[in-house]
Amino acid sequence: MDVSAHPDAQGAPLGKPVAYDDTYAPDLLFPIARQGKRDEIGIRADALPFVGVDSWNAYELSWLDPRGKPVVALGRFRVPATSPNLIESKSLKLYLNAFNQFRLSDAETLRAILVRDLSAAAGAAVDVRVMPLAARPVRRFADPDGFCLDVLDIDIDTYRPCPDTLRAQGAATSETLYSHLLKSNCLVTGQPDWGTLAVRYRGPAIDRAGLLRYIVSFRQHNEFHEQCVERIFCDILARCKPSALAVWARYTRRGGLDINPFRATPGAGGDWDDDANDIRQ
Repeated sequence: MDVSAHPDAQGAPLGKPVAYDDTYAPDLLFPIARQGKRDEIGIRADALPFVGVDSWNAYELSWLDPRGKPVVALGRFRVPATSPNLIESKSLKLYLNAFNQFRLSDAETLRAILVRDLSAAAGAAVDVRVMPLAARPVRRFADPDGFCLDVLDIDIDTYRPCPDTLRAQGAATSETLYSHLLKSNCLVTGQPDWGTLAVRYRGPAIDRAGLLRYIVSFRQHNEFHEQCVERIFCDILARCKPSALAVWARYTRRGGLDINPFRATPGAGGDWDDDANDIRQ
């Protein structure tokens, strides 16, 4: 997959050989405008049909203390869905690795730098947590509290997004459905992205077999994580017409980073617990 085929990614480091720098360099961050892909699925910039965040986890975050001793930490960055830009993942990895030989007084100093630089790249305020491993509590691992679609015994033969399989009918219900079978491919490199997708809704009962077929239909689709989740959200909203909807994906990490988009109708239940649902980490 050639980056030249995707104008918004022109100049991005993804898919290209690069030299890792160990000198602080905020200009390594590469923003990509969200609106181009949103136009494809009919999302207007002035009328987003959802609220949400992209929650990133950084597992390879390190710097030097004032005496030159390394500090190792985990980072969590939450980019609002209302930001005009997403941040290209390899550029973020390069940026974070540039702190490896950078001396800082403490974790809070690093957090303030990250807030400033990531917010500038995204075009909106980014929430940042820096958690040194020496003081970090053990995280819990759990599936979503709902029904796992993967137990359904069905035939599937479509591996490009097919919203025609989505349908809902009958009395209103409220439930969470999830699947570990989400796979899409990087828009630029074509490398596989694996994830768990959860759908929480209120409204006519969504046909479970149709939803599972739809999730699996992304298997040969090329799009960034954030764009896949927005496409899924909009397709379910249009085809199933729930009164409330939340969609989130937990993608497995690649290159020390994972990206976990969350999109919901306003008032659909807010957020999900970052610490309780570390699926497939």
